[in-house]
Amino acid sequence: MRVIIADDSRLSRDWLIVLLNSQKQVEIVKVCDNGISALEALREMKPDLAIIDFEMPGLNGLEVLKEIRKTNTSLKFILLTFYAFDSYRQAAKQAGADYFFSKSDDYENLKTLLNKLVEEEENNHLVTPI
Repeated sequence: MRVIIADDSRLSRDWLIVLLNSQKQVEIVKVCDNGISALEALREMKPDLAIIDFEMPGLNGLEVLKEIRKTNTSLKFILLTFYAFDSYRQAAKQAGADYFFSKSDDYENLKTLLNKLVEEEENNHLVTPI
């Protein structure tokens, strides 16, 4: 599974890199610190999964999501935020986010989800015997 990470917090980026590197079959293809470079990377590299911070300089995560959904509806998209307000969650859902997690208390849920996504990816690539 090819993944792009975008977060303006170095601490968050580093934590996500460690988490993703612990997964089998995961390749981090780009790490970005702002929304503009994230959108460019998403368009160029066509990953399977994007893990994007809600609040970033340039374009915020919601703006990146809205823009990429115009041309790519199959990309799995995770929005992360310290501001897990219901209004943010609703906006993310309406824009087409697949998942929405709070940075302050959902990291275990994110880890569980990543395990599930990797497992699904592996199962989809299994060749069925004749």
